[in-house]
Amino acid sequence: MGTENRAAGGHRVVQWATGTVGKSALRAAILHPTLELVGVRVFSSSKDGLDAGEICGLPATGVIATRDPDRLLALRPDCVIYMPDRTDIEEVCQILASGANIVTTRADFFNPSAMEPALRERVEAACHAGGTSIHASGSSPGFVTEALLAPLLSLQRNLDLVEIDEFADCIDTCSEDMLLNVMGFGASPETFAATEFTERDTVFGHSLGVIATAIGLPFDAIEVTSEFAITVRPVKLHQATIAAGSIGGQRHTVTGLHKGRPALRFRSNWFVTTELDPAWDLREDGWRIRVEGDAPLDITIRFPIGNDPETRSKIMPNVTAHRPVNAIPMVCAAKPGIVTSVDLPQILPRLAR
Repeated sequence: MGTENRAAGGHRVVQWATGTVGKSALRAAILHPTLELVGVRVFSSSKDGLDAGEICGLPATGVIATRDPDRLLALRPDCVIYMPDRTDIEEVCQILASGANIVTTRADFFNPSAMEPALRERVEAACHAGGTSIHASGSSPGFVTEALLAPLLSLQRNLDLVEIDEFADCIDTCSEDMLLNVMGFGASPETFAATEFTERDTVFGHSLGVIATAIGLPFDAIEVTSEFAITVRPVKLHQATIAAGSIGGQRHTVTGLHKGRPALRFRSNWFVTTELDPAWDLREDGWRIRVEGDAPLDITIRFPIGNDPETRSKIMPNVTAHRPVNAIPMVCAAKPGIVTSVDLPQILPRLAR
């Protein structure tokens, strides 16, 4: 049983995972005027059998969550909103081959030309078998590394460098599992320094590479540098508390080179506290974008939501979740395959109000 009053020409959707960002996407799908939520995929026994509304803080919908993927695909959804913490390629290919398109925040699919060839061929084969498309987006990478750059670069005829600085208090936008087990917050400096965060280091370069190729400055190479800072005192995340002297801030700079010169650069300033050693010059959550060219720009974007944890935890995940949801009609209409922001028309939301 789906949501009521779905507008003509809408799409049947399944929410696949209901973590921090997944819950925001689930709310957006339920309230969307042209989407019909028909199923919810959960991964924990505590959510199995719950109503979708109960999971995301809305009234009951009649859509009951399940851990059974086959049951969900039997519903013949038009699109799956795929947002687990980790990518299961077997699952992704099963979804695509079944005839369901995918919008996702998963980093693996931002730039098909940067994928491992055998993996790309496998995903594209599933797309062609199902007549489906998959598109990855979000706030960062996604909006700030691709969607926002397109209009800014439309002012240029000669470009020297684009620099994006991101500032993010990650507590309110990431699950505890993501913070501790994927991003490495709370680890010892020795453990963190020895860990290879391959996906973290490459995904921003891959996303920027979509735009770089489109504007005629394809990357010859991608350079990555990393720094970290430790907590001055214990810091509570969601339930867990990380110790003083553990990783509380991380800064990664990813630079795409064209003919040996920096062309596009992304620098993440991610933290779970501003009390760090060494002390970093951190801003409120948001971005600073500097364009050096024949139409120079210096743009600051901030999220004016204050420091109340409840407000932040409610709003910040929306920044990542909403763009993939808004992209569903465009992705469902796209040619089969892995489609990028350059392949799609401009993503405009269909708003309820």
